[in-house]
Amino acid sequence: MKSKSLIIALLLIGIGLSAKDSLAIKVFQTYCWGCHHQTAQAFAPSFRFIANHRTRAQMLAQILNPESSYKILGYKINSMPSFSDLNASELNAIVTYIQSYKDKK
Repeated sequence: MKSKSLIIALLLIGIGLSAKDSLAIKVFQTYCWGCHHQTAQAFAPSFRFIANHRTRAQMLAQILNPESSYKILGYKINSMPSFSDLNASELNAIVTYIQSYKDKK
């Protein structure tokens, strides 16, 4: 497990990610990766899709209280758990990370 963490840390340093970005990666791997992928549809929409179709406020609402926001976002059912235990830094990091996948125009 230590070697996996070391490899991830080296990769992050090698591609120039900041500590803030590494927090986003940690949140992604801990909470999001099981259902979301960055650019491809998995169980849930990709970060690219989300970034291109949701505002920052909508993303925060879906992360913090999906039971109250899923219908507004056009979903028929809610399958996303609430991540209300994330702190402000983690929330900001993951939403900024999601937004980084928005298509450039």
